[in-house]
Amino acid sequence: MAINQKQVLSLQQKLSPQQIQMIKLLELPTVQLEQRIKQEIEDNIVLEEEERPAEDEQAPQQISVEEYLREDDTPAYKSRINNYSKDDKPRPVYLTGGRSLQEYLVEQLGYRNLSEREMRLTAFLIGSIDEDGYLRRDLESVADDIAFSVGIETTAEELERLLNVIHELEPAGVGARNLRECLLLQMEQMPVRTRARRLARRILTNYFDEFVKKHYEKLMTRLQVSEEDFREAIGEIKRLSPKPGNLYTEGGTDTTPYIIPDFILDYHDGQFDLSLNSYNVPEVRVNRRYTEMIREMVAPDGTVREKDREAIQFVKNKIDSAKWFISAIRQRHDTLMRTMQTILDYQREYFRDGDKSKLRPMILKDIADRTGLDVSTISRVVNSKYVQTQFGIILLKSLFSEAMQTESGEEVSSYEIKNILQECIDEEDKRKPLTDETLMDILNAKGYRIARRTVAKYREMLGIPVARLRKQI
Repeated sequence: MAINQKQVLSLQQKLSPQQIQMIKLLELPTVQLEQRIKQEIEDNIVLEEEERPAEDEQAPQQISVEEYLREDDTPAYKSRINNYSKDDKPRPVYLTGGRSLQEYLVEQLGYRNLSEREMRLTAFLIGSIDEDGYLRRDLESVADDIAFSVGIETTAEELERLLNVIHELEPAGVGARNLRECLLLQMEQMPVRTRARRLARRILTNYFDEFVKKHYEKLMTRLQVSEEDFREAIGEIKRLSPKPGNLYTEGGTDTTPYIIPDFILDYHDGQFDLSLNSYNVPEVRVNRRYTEMIREMVAPDGTVREKDREAIQFVKNKIDSAKWFISAIRQRHDTLMRTMQTILDYQREYFRDGDKSKLRPMILKDIADRTGLDVSTISRVVNSKYVQTQFGIILLKSLFSEAMQTESGEEVSSYEIKNILQECIDEEDKRKPLTDETLMDILNAKGYRIARRTVAKYREMLGIPVARLRKQI
């Protein structure tokens, strides 16, 4: 075949670097945006943080030397009686550094009669315990890691013996490899004085699978106990902690989730005031010193010396990158406010008092059509973003719900169906919980056309287990 050349005209869609940067910034919540801006300031030398003007700054008052040195005729006891009360007590502030769970366990090893080799192996085992207090790795893998990282040859049998030492430490149940072992370790550290505790230990030892699956009638038949005795034994088990790591609260690991809202919505006298929470987000600008430096390097006729060409090109690239970044920050602000304002207008009745029954059915496409933005852009805006209202901090993603039709043809939000589902389960007889099919019949009787699989989906979204696992005695 002959080799020839030809021109082909094709249309391709490509994202510019600024668009890619904008997309990445749009996904970031407020906390991560603050870190991203500070990282950009460190990477780009021409970017600098703009100082915020001080609020309510007052000019210092001029005080003459004579007024300052003038002797006050007021008795000292009058000053003390106005500033202090007899009920006031000194409250010292104690600053402590919390220990982690692993540090607390290693500290307890000091009270054990262990050799240096055993101490190092046990400390390595403690380091493999997760925040919940479980050892979720098999001992053979831990032995291999010890051989590579510490240089000590050991066996699973030796580690098993040292793991038993960890099981005797506090909090009770730490170092367990599964839930059954965790509960049994806690039971072993409790004095067995009552019949209920002896029965609880027997259930965990011999009938753990049946207990987890809540086959209570079968268990009472096998154990040959009354319902009252069985209920007391279950009560003893429920007092145990499934996560022993949570029993240690001195402060090594902070498990409390802190949420910083991205939007602040105030409601006063029937009017909404929406603003973007940018209190901790630094404002950036291009340092003028670098632009002036480029002007000084360029001659009046526009020529540049050869030795300055590389420096000018470097600074120019940094300035262009800084301008792109600042533009992306501003575009992010406009997109967020535009989207949130549209959501506010769409769900105005809900934002007045926070009543979820007033939530209108809303999907991403509804907001995209009203804002003129793409659905993917709306998805990036609402993902991991929160709004602070007068009734709490709300995840934007939770405001979106599917539309369901009643028998009369009226569209309602799926939140309304979830609320009815939650109420039915809260009021059910725990001895005979309602199945998904029964819940479907109840909703259909109320006029909501819904299938059983949809009931199961909403139940799982609410975090409610199946009927068998909700059973109580």
